[in-house]
Amino acid sequence: MAVSRLEKAIGRLAACRACLELGARMIADLPGPVFELGLGNGRTYDHLRQILPGRDIYVFEREIAAHPDCVPDDDHLFLGDIADTLPRAVERFAGRVALLHADVGGFDRALNARVAATIVPFMPRLVRPEGIVVTSVVFDGLEPFDPGPLPAGAEPGTYFMHRPLAV
Repeated sequence: MAVSRLEKAIGRLAACRACLELGARMIADLPGPVFELGLGNGRTYDHLRQILPGRDIYVFEREIAAHPDCVPDDDHLFLGDIADTLPRAVERFAGRVALLHADVGGFDRALNARVAATIVPFMPRLVRPEGIVVTSVVFDGLEPFDPGPLPAGAEPGTYFMHRPLAV
């Protein structure tokens, strides 16, 4: 029997939550900010605030369309095209990001490839050696990162976790 789109969405959201919560536990004693690439309607940003209280969370978004309660203050928001905002973030946060969540892209493989080509080169320069990258889509070019095992509750292929490879 085919899986409905609703069931796929529920599975993806459950995987997102499981990966973010595992990532939060893995960086609990690790200093550094959290990056949220893609705000959308603000669900994952709001969840990150709940599971990482007191942690600086910086959000990158082209334009705000989130619920008003789920919009970061101006000091924690990089507004504009990610090709312009990520280079500025590298200057400020190089090698310090503890957790990077990239919820960008979607069902369009060509769009995902373009987004990945834009952001993947910045990830090794942003994420600290012990940090975690959590992504909603497969990004080609993450060779300096080791794909890690998924937590319980995350169906393979629905969400992805990576750690920087030891140098």
